Amino acid sequence: MQLKKLVVTLCIACLCSCKSEAQKKETFKINKSEAEWKSQLTDIQYYVLRKEGTERAFSSPLDKNYSPGIYVCAACETPLFKSEHKFNSGTGWPSFDREIKGNVAFSVDYTIGMARSEEHCATCGGHLGHVFNDGPRKTTGKRHCINGAALKFIPKE
Repeated sequence: MQLKKLVVTLCIACLCSCKSEAQKKETFKINKSEAEWKSQLTDIQYYVLRKEGTERAFSSPLDKNYSPGIYVCAACETPLFKSEHKFNSGTGWPSFDREIKGNVAFSVDYTIGMARSEEHCATCGGHLGHVFNDGPRKTTGKRHCINGAALKFIPKE
């Protein structure tokens, strides 16, 4: 019985998390072939943004960057997060308490067998990370846990 439940859960998770290329292309303004994305992005950027991967914790120099500026999508340069909303979550990934409204899209991710709120660039569909409800209580209570490889930092002039 336990094994049967596990198999059913895994099947549902696979069905819910699979997205066809056609679905992705219909949803986002910027559409490129996988070959075009691969030629434009570094290996880690491609893995994170296009294959919905996760970089190693504490591997991004953006995790400890607290300079004034804006964080944009590494694939299409859509502004995603402001530096004043960044905080040290201690998780090893850049964390923000809010996104720039309208520039981040959300979906449900079941890849680990439970529902998580996944974040994508609303312009190109690139995978950014996930949002959790364990952020700073004095602000939004949200923790946008973002892969540094999905971001490019533009310092304030």
